[in-house]
Amino acid sequence: MNGLRVIVDARERNQELRGALEARGIEIDEKTIHVGDYVISDRVCIERKTVSDFESSLMNGRLLDQVKRLKEHYSLPIIIVEGNPDEFRLGKNIITGAMVALYVDNGIEVIMSREPKETAEIIAVIAKHEQNGNMREPSLKGGRKAYSTANYQEYIVANLPGIGPKLARSLLKHFKTIKEIANAKTEELMAVEKIGEKKALMVHDVINERYAEKDE
Repeated sequence: MNGLRVIVDARERNQELRGALEARGIEIDEKTIHVGDYVISDRVCIERKTVSDFESSLMNGRLLDQVKRLKEHYSLPIIIVEGNPDEFRLGKNIITGAMVALYVDNGIEVIMSREPKETAEIIAVIAKHEQNGNMREPSLKGGRKAYSTANYQEYIVANLPGIGPKLARSLLKHFKTIKEIANAKTEELMAVEKIGEKKALMVHDVINERYAEKDE
């Protein structure tokens, strides 16, 4: 994967941030997103809030609902709080406690950013790590979309180690069914473009090795 692509909510209108992303060579794919503001991969979604937005959503309880929806659809949700932390009206202990609770109780990382350009830099670093490092493409989840059988098939295959949405579609186009992928030998998996020996072995082992439950 060469170019980086980020799905941006159509309602997210910060032009300075968009310009900073494009200046870093990131393609912006504008869509209506029902969960979060920036979708980086099939597992990372970012909710961007200004300092005042974060504080308001914390006080009126809206933050808890947003956190719940983020967790339902993405395994690695992130909240970026943008602005001067000195502008928080609530006490420092309250804000720090809320951020700690988001991480410890909900597994959601909160990252502070001073300005849109810094936010763009954070998004760019995450996108590079996910898309070039882990070969994971942006993937919309949530909302009112009715998922087809093909969507479910892609989702299942995309969650195999080292695969992701794009390779999942390539595998399904080549083998036609998940059953055929499961029955494929390592050499047959390698016939699909961008499936090297390492990935083929990982997929083959995950599907075929006997499950051994570990004691917790």
